[in-house]
Amino acid sequence: MSFNWAQLCDLAQELAGQTPVTHAGQEARLRSAISRAYYAAFITARNHARDRLGQTFALNKAHSSLPDMLMASTDDTLKKVGSDLVRLRSARDKADYDDAIDKLESLASVGILLSRQILSGLSSL
Repeated sequence: MSFNWAQLCDLAQELAGQTPVTHAGQEARLRSAISRAYYAAFITARNHARDRLGQTFALNKAHSSLPDMLMASTDDTLKKVGSDLVRLRSARDKADYDDAIDKLESLASVGILLSRQILSGLSSL
């Protein structure tokens, strides 16, 4: 069955405290969880590249250029961060664009795990 995309607006209202926490469905929550997990990892990695590695990226290319740069590193942790970021972006793309997703709960769990791994790897550097 196709996702009712309007539920994301319901969730946005809930998150902003504009409605009681009952309107958005679980699918909207899981999709948003994947997206938020991606952006937590992506922005942290982008800031690491900027602040610690002196790398900046054009806004429209950062989502592909950043992981590519990290995977080309000689540092094994950065390589893993880059490859995990690619996997997490794939999950985020599904959550943000696909009308139907098989095993969404599993995808959300994997997305959150990947985000935590990325954040942990970056914090260890």
